[in-house]
Amino acid sequence: MKIAIIGTGYVGLVSGACFAELGHEVACIDIDQVKIGRLQKGEIPIYEPGLDTLVQKNIQAGRLVFSTQFDPGVGEAQVVFIAVGTPASRRGDGYADLSYVYEAARQFAPCLKDYTVIVNKSTVPVGTARQVARIVSEANPRASFDVASNPEFLREGAAIRDFMHPDRVVLGVDSEKAEETLKAIYRPLYLIETPFVITTIETAELIKYAANAFLATKISFINELANLCEEIGADVQDVAKGMGLDGRIGRKFLHAGPGYGGSCFPKDTHALLRIAQEHGVACRIVESVVEVNAAQKARMARKIRQALGGNEGGKTIAVLGLSFKPETDDIRDAPSITIISTLLEHGAIVRAHDPQAMHEAAKVFPKDVVYCSGAYEACEGADAVVLMTEWNEYRALDLGRMGSLMKGSVFVDLRNVYRADTMREYGFKYYSVGRAPVS
Repeated sequence: MKIAIIGTGYVGLVSGACFAELGHEVACIDIDQVKIGRLQKGEIPIYEPGLDTLVQKNIQAGRLVFSTQFDPGVGEAQVVFIAVGTPASRRGDGYADLSYVYEAARQFAPCLKDYTVIVNKSTVPVGTARQVARIVSEANPRASFDVASNPEFLREGAAIRDFMHPDRVVLGVDSEKAEETLKAIYRPLYLIETPFVITTIETAELIKYAANAFLATKISFINELANLCEEIGADVQDVAKGMGLDGRIGRKFLHAGPGYGGSCFPKDTHALLRIAQEHGVACRIVESVVEVNAAQKARMARKIRQALGGNEGGKTIAVLGLSFKPETDDIRDAPSITIISTLLEHGAIVRAHDPQAMHEAAKVFPKDVVYCSGAYEACEGADAVVLMTEWNEYRALDLGRMGSLMKGSVFVDLRNVYRADTMREYGFKYYSVGRAPVS
């Protein structure tokens, strides 16, 4: 089938490459000329493992093209996916900014010719699909189309696998024709017996927010328990294991740490609260999840300060990891941003390293942070090391070498990567999350 994808950000680019890999003819369209120029050369503007190879392969096969023009891609397409950004509103009120979605609909609507299914792939509040339908009808009264919702569930760092082997595919539709068209696109996934959830448009729009809010809840819950563990002498990792082995709970997202970040959980939890408020419904649990997450980031900054004797002023701190999770260069709402900002405000000197995210971090901290070429360089002369993101290359550090490079001996492990007895052997004053400190 012929597909047009509006937007070549994270979701649009991954989806376009994967649809092409499934054999469809895909036109990815974006108004950013610089980005499209890079993509036409096979250059990938984001870091996602395996995406560069997949894009280049399908460009060469002729199944994937990039353009700044809506025609002929939209006019020839049987399905048009809207995959533009829906960031939090600049007003700071938690609402999702839908201006990119609506503007995309206005621009491509005149290009529609034969019957087309328009699909919201972006994460949008309930009711957005109906607004898109209204905008398209006003811009092109003769257009024959249906609007559907097909939320994405792609994890940064594992997006290609998530697309090709999803836990489920959610299709929100209100016509049999739209349903059959979308099933035809995803037919290759039927071969691996992927569950399909066929539901109403409004339900599909809500599923995405509900899923992200629940995962964020698990993170905030285990972080609260970690704080309790520190007070009573329990081990949060054992608590999480004892909980997670219960099939009704599951082990995923029960890892204590500095709090969640990224492009989804923060904005989606806030957006869900705004949706609930608009309809007069209380979402007390989600409200608490947001509050706990903000408090956890602040608590981690205090943990570092306490590990340094109550004052980080003038101290050199090596921060290992800047992205909100491994295998991505995304630092949006990353705990590192909040924590480093606090350390700098209190006079600390920060030396940082991240395998992929330093160029993004430099946009936030262009002068205040010293960016290093490796973990060991970051540790040179440091009074303390803070393991912020659990990249694989930080999981087996040469602790002897690190200790010899440092001025101090404080190691703050915000991801609980290391064992306390091992850190004691190497002479570190070791602090983790939800476990007793070692000095």
